[in-house]
Amino acid sequence: MSASTIVISQPKVALLSRVCDYIELTKPRIAVLELVVVLAAGVVATWGQPAPGLLAHAMLGTLLVAASASAANQWVERRQDARMTRTAQRPLVCGRLSGTEAIAFTVICLAAGTLELACFTNWTAASLAVLTWVAYVIIYTPLKVISPINTAIGAVSGALPVLIGWTAMGSEIDSRAMALFLVLFLWQFPHFMAIAWLYRRDYAQAGYQMLTVVDSTGDRAGQGGNR
Repeated sequence: MSASTIVISQPKVALLSRVCDYIELTKPRIAVLELVVVLAAGVVATWGQPAPGLLAHAMLGTLLVAASASAANQWVERRQDARMTRTAQRPLVCGRLSGTEAIAFTVICLAAGTLELACFTNWTAASLAVLTWVAYVIIYTPLKVISPINTAIGAVSGALPVLIGWTAMGSEIDSRAMALFLVLFLWQFPHFMAIAWLYRRDYAQAGYQMLTVVDSTGDRAGQGGNR
């Protein structure tokens, strides 16, 4: 391989690296889960016969808003992330992306996602998406260093995509929608408590007030915070 080939390929490698950093900013595993939830809600809401185009717009809009929320979350928590082994290599912590870039990405994705839902589905779905963003970024994220109740708020924001997908199909929120919402809401407690127990030392070092931190025995986390 010639030196000129190496020089030519370097910009491509740098571009690919930045793209990967922006993808990491979106927390892709969470984004994929939310897409699955919107897809399932859209199918159930229409009794198995969703309009493909409408469902695609609902998924794209939700994906963009979710990406914005994750980016904002990482910007707010960048100092805490630097203290935890599991998050110490994130783009903002390592300086691969700047705070300005993260904020710009957050604003663009939030605006694009909200407009996507408002213009191609309906304003109810768009409003629920914004509510999800607010619950996750404005309420849940700051609460993580204040009170263990943050987990319940996070579970609400994690379950709201059910209602986004549901209403995006033009369906009224009924008992079926609320049943799906509650299933996803309740599932998040054992799911998160298991993660919080595995990373309890990381969370403690970062100053997060998780149940596994405030009660190191794990008893309250095992009870789902009911005590």
